[in-house]
Amino acid sequence: MSGVPPVADVISLPIGRYRAWFVADAPVGFSEFPGSAWRGAFGHALKGAACATQAPRCETCLLYRSCAYPYLFETPPPPDAAKMRRYSAVPHPYVFDPLPHAVGAAACALEFSLFGAANRHLALVVYALGRAGAGELGVAGNHLRFDRLERETGLGSGEWRDIALPDGLAAVGMPPPPEIPGALGAVEIAIETPMRLKREGKHVGPGMFAFADLFGNLLRRISMLTYFHTETPLETDFRGLSDDARRVRAESALEWREQRRYSNRQRQAMRLGGVWGRMWIEGEDLTPFWPYLWLGQWTHAGTGATMGLGRYRLHAGAERGAVDLL
Repeated sequence: MSGVPPVADVISLPIGRYRAWFVADAPVGFSEFPGSAWRGAFGHALKGAACATQAPRCETCLLYRSCAYPYLFETPPPPDAAKMRRYSAVPHPYVFDPLPHAVGAAACALEFSLFGAANRHLALVVYALGRAGAGELGVAGNHLRFDRLERETGLGSGEWRDIALPDGLAAVGMPPPPEIPGALGAVEIAIETPMRLKREGKHVGPGMFAFADLFGNLLRRISMLTYFHTETPLETDFRGLSDDARRVRAESALEWREQRRYSNRQRQAMRLGGVWGRMWIEGEDLTPFWPYLWLGQWTHAGTGATMGLGRYRLHAGAERGAVDLL
């Protein structure tokens, strides 16, 4: 670290956490990676619900820049954007986190996070999810009826409350920026779904995975989320933080785990492998990195984040069986 005492950045990124419950007439069955199916069904239903012109291509539609569908699902950079102007899409303002369901159960739940301005579209998102489940194909062949919606009272609190529909949606409002707890001296990072990070254009495998790989991705991702989806873009010493992250030492027990999904757009099966396992950091001052690490539990890290890849949780302590911070 530099000689200046480390200070945590203030990150203004409102994150709304929601849980949509569904019921079915038969036992629900999903693959090991249901996030892809949820995202695909959601995109199809969202377009049907939001599209007013039925234009064959969004890019040439008169409403392209004001329609909720391209904002939520395609997320092109605004014409006046100073960042990522060469890209066709910027980070999407949501993440899907399907909950595991009991074998033989005729019900399931989808947790999802909305970032910044996307929270204003909560009613449309909920409607599209219900439409996805009730559609002809359902979600991964499961025909689902939307049952109820919950909201986490505070990010990471673990306390959930029902939202009365439809009137309750109007009262939800924009969530406040989360209160981030203080940094810990020893922490376990438990990577729960494959994390796909790149370094110099190549995927980082278990043997090469370093703290700087995770932090660098979180720094870029959270910066872009605040820039494109809030009115308070992140301002920080990007180079200084990145350099300091390379000095953080961590122990790890990681492996490469493959996931497969079928892409309707490309009409082929795709492999979505990534790093999975645990990292332990002890004896390092994580203060300047902590806001990003803590928020990253809900933004996820790496490619495929919107489908649930790159999810991790922080635990207090650097030993197995440590206390969950959530």
